[in-house]
Amino acid sequence: METVISLDKIVKNYYIGSIVVEALKRVDLDITKNEYVAIMGPSGSGKSTLMNLIGALDTPTSGEYILNGTDVSKMDDNRLAEIRNQEIGFIFQTFNLLPRYTALENVTLPLVYAGIGKAERVEKAKKTLAEVGLEDRMDHRPNELSGGQRQRVAVARALVNNPAIILADEPTGNLDSKTSIDIMKLFGEIHSRGNTIILVTHEEDIARYAHRIIRLLDGEIDKVEINENPAT
Repeated sequence: METVISLDKIVKNYYIGSIVVEALKRVDLDITKNEYVAIMGPSGSGKSTLMNLIGALDTPTSGEYILNGTDVSKMDDNRLAEIRNQEIGFIFQTFNLLPRYTALENVTLPLVYAGIGKAERVEKAKKTLAEVGLEDRMDHRPNELSGGQRQRVAVARALVNNPAIILADEPTGNLDSKTSIDIMKLFGEIHSRGNTIILVTHEEDIARYAHRIIRLLDGEIDKVEINENPAT
């Protein structure tokens, strides 16, 4: 299988005055195309730091990170922003939708940053919203949508640029159990289309949808589990 993410001896330190906090300690991890991976760990385990590095929101103190054949370990902020917009679709616990924008306008935003013309932006955004079941909610603003609908808008925004990787940070954290199941079923549909999904969660029942679970502890990979019977 083709490797889309390769982390080699990744170290991430934070400095608080003269104190060095070792958030990640020589982490090695490969993720292949169309994998469905969950990253788990208690608070302080390093999972948020790892997510930020995988998502090109931060760079490691040392080590090498290859994303789709490109070394992003030492990129400057402008190049990291380009990589994020081209390669990765982000889904957050708090949805991160702009409140004054309609669902359609929120979904077109990544295409604006990609320099795509307005007519094509609108067409792509409409198509993607329809794919997540929101063709009748395109003109609604976030405060006119349920939590599940808002997360579907966030999913559509993550998908609209056709990224290779979907990176979801606690995507069901603000949803009730029924809506969480609906969103995870949607993730399953996205995975079946060929996307690589990386899910950061502290919820065991959500992690069970993934095919591989990476457990972090004290900045290191503590355990890797293959899930033979993922939830659907």
